[in-house]
Amino acid sequence: MSFVEYGDTIKDGDTAIVFLGHESMFPVKVQHGTVTQTKYGVIRHSTDLIGKKYGSKVTCSKGGWVFILHPTPELWTMNLPHRTQILYSTDISIITMMLELKPGSIVCESGTGSGSLSHALIRTVAPTGHLYTVEFHQQRAEKAREEFREHGVEHLVTVTNQDVCKNGFGVTNIADAVFLDIPSPWEAIGHAKSALKAEGGRICSFSPCIEQVQRTCLAMEEYGFTEINTLEILLRVYNVRTVSLQIPDLGKAAEDNSSTVFDSSSPSHQGSPCANLQQGTVQFKSGVPLREVVGHTGYLTFATKS
Repeated sequence: MSFVEYGDTIKDGDTAIVFLGHESMFPVKVQHGTVTQTKYGVIRHSTDLIGKKYGSKVTCSKGGWVFILHPTPELWTMNLPHRTQILYSTDISIITMMLELKPGSIVCESGTGSGSLSHALIRTVAPTGHLYTVEFHQQRAEKAREEFREHGVEHLVTVTNQDVCKNGFGVTNIADAVFLDIPSPWEAIGHAKSALKAEGGRICSFSPCIEQVQRTCLAMEEYGFTEINTLEILLRVYNVRTVSLQIPDLGKAAEDNSSTVFDSSSPSHQGSPCANLQQGTVQFKSGVPLREVVGHTGYLTFATKS
């Protein structure tokens, strides 16, 4: 099992996603002789998981069932153990696009955190690219190395435990892109410039506060970066539902026209909105935004090394 090389069969040692529903799933490490408890009963790894195909429907001991999914960076983002605040797929997708990443790209990242963005970057640059990720906190760095090894991507990533603002990324003039998610990104702009290739490399800084963005933009200008721009990604979800609206009373002329043009008893108009004219209401499909929407996550500042 690997997060970048998809397999068909569940094997001992794999990380799999137990899917109970769209709002309920969790990761599990598959091991011989181990059992996993769910609200639908027990899942026995030896008999219920190992050797089965990913996507299989597994019946639990109480008679309920779950699906076992192959892990992806998107599923991992939704289920990973949080060691820090993380980036979600909405921001990750625009970061990957705006940094112009592709298979074979070399990327520098700081800090590693919980590894949400790291897994997406690794999949994007595989199989010939590489991610150099720097984490200031020693325990988080060690845990990230362990996860990358368990997920079969350790050959695509180098984890370094150091302060990027003081010591940089440990590489020079090779990176196609640099990503910063640290409290004071303006202190690392010089090291980012040194890590980027001679010309045309891209940089992105994620900051939750506009004051951080202002200082970062000033530092980018000082170090000669161009095409500096900042954007914010806001996701608005709509519920699609059927609503009944009352037909407006437009007077006798409108009623005469309606009776001339539409015949609700005609087979061609059965089931259409016009068939409800006699009841005084008509049904429509309508998109209604949720009352509570996830708001501000952070500002993304992009620039190009000239």
